[in-house]
Formats: sequence, C-alpha cells, structure tokens
Amino acid sequence: MPGYLLSASILALAAATPLTAFAADDPAPATTVQDLVVTATRAPGGIEADEIGGSLTLITPEQMEERQIRIVSDVLRDVPGVAVSRTGAVGNFTQVRVRGTESNHVLTLIDGIKASDPFFGEFDYATLLADEVSRVEVLRGQQSALYGSDAIGGVINYITPTGAQAPGIRVRAEGGSMNTVGGAVRLGGVQGGLDYVISAGYQSTDGYPVATVGTRDIGSILKSLAVKLAYPVGDHLRLRGVYRRTETDADVNGQDFGTTGFVLDSPGSSMKAVSTYGFAAADFSFLDDRWLTSLQVQGVDATRDNIDNFVRDGGDKGKRLKESLTTSYKLTSGGLTHTFTLAYDHERESYENTNPPGAFNADTTRRSVNNDGYVGEYDLAIGNVAGVRGAVRYDRNDFFQDATTYRIEGFYRINGMVRLRAAAGSGIKGPSQTELFGFNAGAFPFVGNPNLKPERSEGWEAGADLSLIEGRVRLGATWFDSTLHDEIFSIFGAPVALCTVAGRPAPFSCSTTGNEPTKSTQKGLELFGDAQLSDAFSLNAAYTYLDAKQNGVEEVRRPKNMASANLTWHAPGDRGSVTLTARYNGEMTDEEFKNFSTVTLKAFTLVNLAGSYNLTDHVELFARVENLLDERYFEVVNFRTPGRAAYGGVRLRF
Repeated sequence: MPGYLLSASILALAAATPLTAFAADDPAPATTVQDLVVTATRAPGGIEADEIGGSLTLITPEQMEERQIRIVSDVLRDVPGVAVSRTGAVGNFTQVRVRGTESNHVLTLIDGIKASDPFFGEFDYATLLADEVSRVEVLRGQQSALYGSDAIGGVINYITPTGAQAPGIRVRAEGGSMNTVGGAVRLGGVQGGLDYVISAGYQSTDGYPVATVGTRDIGSILKSLAVKLAYPVGDHLRLRGVYRRTETDADVNGQDFGTTGFVLDSPGSSMKAVSTYGFAAADFSFLDDRWLTSLQVQGVDATRDNIDNFVRDGGDKGKRLKESLTTSYKLTSGGLTHTFTLAYDHERESYENTNPPGAFNADTTRRSVNNDGYVGEYDLAIGNVAGVRGAVRYDRNDFFQDATTYRIEGFYRINGMVRLRAAAGSGIKGPSQTELFGFNAGAFPFVGNPNLKPERSEGWEAGADLSLIEGRVRLGATWFDSTLHDEIFSIFGAPVALCTVAGRPAPFSCSTTGNEPTKSTQKGLELFGDAQLSDAFSLNAAYTYLDAKQNGVEEVRRPKNMASANLTWHAPGDRGSVTLTARYNGEMTDEEFKNFSTVTLKAFTLVNLAGSYNLTDHVELFARVENLLDERYFEVVNFRTPGRAAYGGVRLRF
C-alpha cells in the first residue's frame, strides 16, 4: 500500500479506541445528507430536493457503494443528459458534457469548491477518485445566475459527508486486472464539538495498449488526500474548513497529425498533475435560524507537467482565489414562506505557461483576470404545494465583456402523485487564458484574441414527476431547449490579418480564436425511473434523447441516444448485495485529427456486475466485473478502450 495511504490507515486505526468512546454520544445531524440539496440555491442551508423546479439527480452514497464506483466520472454515465468521454485508459483526459453543451460549460464543485483548472478553464475528471460514502448532486440547465461563468450546461457538486453524518473508520483494499491496486481509508466523527473527517485514496494500474497500432500499456497512478473540519463557536457561529490534494501520474501517447491520424506508442511520455484545493467558512445564524450569513474563502492551485521521451517539455500552472459573502433572511406568514438572499463573489484567476525556454517559443507571461459577481435571489414557498424561485446576477470582469444572467423556476404539486415543474434561464462562459492571450509565438503560433466575448446561452425546460405505490415507484420526464450564442471556436491556418502579434512580423499562417456568428442549439428529452420492486430488488434507470447541433451540424461526442439501468438485489438481513449495470451509448460523431473531418463512432453497451458480502458487522468482501460482455468500442476516435476486467477486495468498518 502506498506511503501516505498507509500513514493515513495507521492514523485511523490508532484513533479507533477514542472514536468508540464518543461515537455513541454523537448527536445525529439535524438533517441527513439525503434531505437537502446545497447546490440549487445560494441561500445557506440548502433546499429540499422536492422543492426544486429544475432538473436534479442525486447519486447517494449507497448507490456509489453498490455500483463500486472508483472513478467519479463513471457514475455520471447513469445521469440523464450527461455524456462522458475518456481518451483511453484510466488517468487520461476525461470530459463530461451536460445536455449537449461543451465540457467547459459544466461547473464542477468539490465540497463546494470551484474545481476547474484555471489554465484550461475546465475540470479534468480523470483526476477525481471516489471517496468512501460520497454523494453527487447534478443540477442541469443554466445556473450562471447563481454561480457565474461555466454553469451553462449545469453544475456537478461532488460532496463528502461530515463526521456526524458518517462516523467511524472505513478501510478498503482491492486489486485486479491490469495489475490494478487500489485502496481508501476514512476516519470521521465528532469529539469535543469538533466534526472531523480525514480520508485518503490510491489507485494504480499498468493499463492496456491505447494506441490504435501500438502495444505500449498506458497506466496511471492516482492519489488523493482530504481533511474536512467543522466547529461551533457558541450558539450563533460555526467554522468550517476543507483541504484536498490530488495527484495524477499518467502515461500518454502522441498523435500523428500526418497521413494516418493514428494514436502512436510514445515511450517515455506522460502527464503529471497536482491540484490543491482549500476552503474556509464562517457561518452565522440569528433570529432562530431565520437570518443566515456565510463568509467564505476558497481556492485552487493546479500544476501540470508534460514529459516527452523522459524529458519535461511543457507544462502550466493556474491559481484561483475566490471570496464570497452570502446572507439570507426567511420570513413566514400564514402558509407562505419568503426567502431573500444576497451574495457577492470576488474571483481572481492567474495562469502561466511553464514550458522550458525555447519549447515552441511559448509565451510564459503570467497573467490574471478579476471578476466581481453580484447575486439577488428570491424564493417563495406556498406550503408544500407550490414554489417559485428567481435569481439574477451581474458579473463585472476587468478584461472581457460584463454580463447579466437570470434564472426562474417553479413547481406545483397537483396531488400526492403528480408534480409539475418548469425552469428558464441564461448562462455564460468566459474565454480561457489561451483563447485570450495565445499559447506560443513560433513559426506557426496560436495567437490569442483579446476581443473575444463570453459565450451566452438561454434555455427553458418543462417536466413532470410521478410518485406511485406510496413512493415506491418514481418516474420523471423533462423536455429542454437551449440556444448558445457567440460560441468560441479555433481558426486553423488563419489569415495573416488575424495572426499579427504585437512587436513581431506576421507569420505565414497561425491558429487563433473567434466568436461564432451562428447559433448552437441543444434540445432533447430526459426520462428517469426509480422503483423499489420488492424488499429485495430495486431498479434505477435513465434515458436521454439529444439533438445538439452547431450551425446545423451534429456536435461531436454527444450521442443522440443514451440509457442506463441498475438492478440491485439486497440479501436478507442486509448481508450483501448484487448490482447489474447496463449503459448504452448511441452512435455519435467525432473529429478525425489527420484532416479534421468527422467520423461516426458505433453505438455500444457496457455491462458491469458488482457484488458484496458481509462476513461480519465489520468485514465485507466485494468483487466486480467491468465490461462483462467484453465489448469493443470507441469513446474518442482512435483511442482504444479496455476489455473485460475483474477486481476484488475487502472493506473494514469500525
């Protein structure tokens, strides 16, 4: 077992005796982790899941455990409207697209921390290992009125529970195909008022040959370490903090941009990424919790190094510091509850290309962008029958165009069986540093465009939820329709007039960026169903039809049809479970690198089988088979995917 994971395990086991002493006396949290959704509002304290007018999917800790999720992006394949694509093996670049938008149109939060790499302007899901007893909130549709830039397709919030919500010690160790070794340790509880969680995760694999015409195994090592704390100071103040560090060391292969366009074996080529996340908050409560205020500071420090032929030949680093002040007041009169919320965000991003001197004549100037966001939100609850929520946000940026976004949503419960809901809103995505400032100044440079405008999206959705057999069966359907304006695109071999770099002669050709004058459209249908078929069997299913086009041309890596189903059997006495998972990815297009033409990738279905058995109250054995039918498929053109693989291990709980 790796060094720091072993150290965390020893720490957890050393603390076992005092934990047992106080765990029984820990008060249960006022609200369980499943009751509230913290992502759907800026009001401190969150909102009940069935009072949201937009589209929401919750992945519970039980579902994560039953499906034996080790890489968080895998469980997102079970969410309506979400498409996942990975460039080959575990640890390689992984993108998530929501409702047909681009991958950088999805805001990713980790325990509330904005997690995207400031240099790239999006989050690489290859770096996110699943913690023990974690959960995921996926909020679809434009959410920029709450969160600003990036939240065009929606928000994905990966959340780990507090010590009070999941006390105790959990240690997991496993191994399997491709010489894969993994494990995790988690220690959580409450002592002397201090709510604490310490966790660590590790996974290494030799991988498999990814190159279309190659034999080199592409492996990776993923590590994570996290600390989460909370402490009440008197009756009206609570302090919170989060620290997280992730490390990724992954083999990569090069791309032939010549006549073949193939991915080629590239010995000695790899990518190393390290990200550190931090969060601190002071939460104030007055007037019997009717007035809540939260002062927060968060940040990310991300570095990435590229190694070619065993020598570092490129890299980058980015930092983000964000301060937020949110205050919310709740007023109840008769059967009406009014909640008024104001929020202010200040965000500063800095980034730098760290290529070695002379490498592609890279521009290594360190640059920064500041943004101020002002949010107003109003929520009206009419008993538990209906509700309306609206928000507006103004973003003032010191480099590109300011923007105003809005969101309005509501629901109406016709009776105990039928709930109607609808939402509409707008979203923005600011240009990345590469799009604004360029990348290199060699013979064929990538030249930035300081005149870029933010991408803008507007859309609406309408849906209905049906609850049957005393809530044992839940069904839902949503139609959504969105339009993207001013999409940022790259121009390869641009005219000389667009390639002039200040102080340098114009090259013969270059690449640059611009705002697309035409529109992109995304519309479709999302269906979901959850059923408790019996005391032993439960079923979870989802389906998406998507029509995403840019200037009338189908968008790449966004299948028209996606579906998933998870059937779980629970053994009597809760002694174990077996989950059968099937995920269908329909036919889709991708871009062929050799001539930038589009190709069609065939539809595929992946079947996984996972099972566990509790030997005792403290010892659990588990095993799983991924790609049970040994399906051969492509998620990204020319990047081979893994075949059948099996894993097994043990989990200890105290």
